[in-house]
Amino acid sequence: MRRVVGLVVTGLGAFLVTFALLLRFWVPSHVITFPLNEYSITTLTGSGITYFSPTTLREFSGVKATATKTIEGDVESGSPSVAVWGSFTALEDNTNHIPIQYASQRSAFNRRSGELVNCCAAAIGTNTRVRQSGLEFRWPFGTGHRTYQIFDVTVLRPVPVQYEGTATIDGMATDKFVEHVVNQRFGQQTLPGPLVGLRRQVTVTLPEFLTATNTYWVDPVTGIPVDQTLDQAIALKGSDGASKLVLLAGQLSETPASVAAAAASARQSHHKIQWIEDTGPLIGILAGLLALAGGIALVWRAAEPWVPAYDDDEVADFVDLSGAAGRD
Repeated sequence: MRRVVGLVVTGLGAFLVTFALLLRFWVPSHVITFPLNEYSITTLTGSGITYFSPTTLREFSGVKATATKTIEGDVESGSPSVAVWGSFTALEDNTNHIPIQYASQRSAFNRRSGELVNCCAAAIGTNTRVRQSGLEFRWPFGTGHRTYQIFDVTVLRPVPVQYEGTATIDGMATDKFVEHVVNQRFGQQTLPGPLVGLRRQVTVTLPEFLTATNTYWVDPVTGIPVDQTLDQAIALKGSDGASKLVLLAGQLSETPASVAAAAASARQSHHKIQWIEDTGPLIGILAGLLALAGGIALVWRAAEPWVPAYDDDEVADFVDLSGAAGRD
């Protein structure tokens, strides 16, 4: 009985060790992924904002503004390797209580690396022809200290975002990344000539240019952006390169409440990742080794001493020979 118990305990120990190794080296890449059912709201605010209202054909300056970005995952369109999230951003003038602009986006991305992929009806607004690449909603798990490519929804292409050190945000160690865009042309607009000082022209078509310095503070463990600051200027320029009309300019920063919510989400993921990668495997290895040692000990102690085996004829011959020797 002791031998049977020992073999069972030994088998259990081997199973626990194997499970611990799988939990450490195989499970993370299949379990630690970005969710399909994401839902989050991020708010950014700023003051001294300048913008042009196409509705009123007026330019406003020095206003307070709020940008509210809502992200929601499309679970049915996702897969074990790809997540599909949609976002809607509303930028509003809090001083005059009027909308500035609205923007929507639908993106599919790798659930481990955060890299955008072109599938699943991805679109910028209603434009489904834009090829999205780079990062958008998330940085990769285990974010490195290097330059990444981030998809800029204004110029509709990936641009470099450079690693520029570390910072503590809401008590969390983060990596700082900065996106620099300098005077990049991306589109054009047609509007009344007198509006931009060209009184002899009824309408005029001018190119749009973007200059931006966007800063992101990212949790390197989970790839979650914990904080961000968007400093952008979009303007229409003439053939001489001079600015004719400012469409939008100013700085927006994430609110403390949004930063705290992002940090809390990252910390919650930290606990899960730590259990899968460290705590669980450590417990499994220790329990498995103890079970192996205990099982082997039980099997060893259950072993009986070796006794030579004889058949009946050998025993009879042995008795006869012993008797004959005694009579002699």
